[in-house]
Amino acid sequence: MGEGVGVKMKSKENVLLINICKEKLHYYEFVKPVRDVLVKNNIEGFVKHYSCVIGRDLENASKVIICGTSLKDFEYLDNVGKFKWLCGFKKPVLGICGGMQLIGLVFGGKLRKKKEIGFYEEKFGKVFLGLEGKKEVYHLHDSYVDFSEVEGFGVLSGKGNVSQAVKHGDKEIYGVLFHPEVRQKDLIKKFCLL
Repeated sequence: MGEGVGVKMKSKENVLLINICKEKLHYYEFVKPVRDVLVKNNIEGFVKHYSCVIGRDLENASKVIICGTSLKDFEYLDNVGKFKWLCGFKKPVLGICGGMQLIGLVFGGKLRKKKEIGFYEEKFGKVFLGLEGKKEVYHLHDSYVDFSEVEGFGVLSGKGNVSQAVKHGDKEIYGVLFHPEVRQKDLIKKFCLL
């Protein structure tokens, strides 16, 4: 079951998973594990590559997850304009790693370099999609958006300028720089059941 294939399950949710991977094989590392969380929890969803997302997909979705991609895949950064719909979107959105970077760029942030790979402990000052206190998360990125410069967003976890978890103050837009599909899968479930 790949892109464009609906997952028929028993839920009122219909979560659009947006694949930002350039290489087709990266789907299995960065999108399929998120899709597997939905399947395991009987949450309906469908996958589309960002280059194929149309207005009807956004209308039919109850929520959107913009999945991450591999460390050396930057093609999505040349296509930030395809995500301008985020500015007026009224439904919940979760950006994972590259997805969080896209959210930050759409809302006026700037991309910065910093490589982090492996398991790290992050501290959540407030409850964030079920996470609170110190939690182990998995990092796989060499860039980030400094959300302290992005108007409307609050940082819920991070050190210095490297924001690990953010939420828009007025909209249900969330971002995580880490990969909850590797560690903290319940975060994805909590988002889907908001």
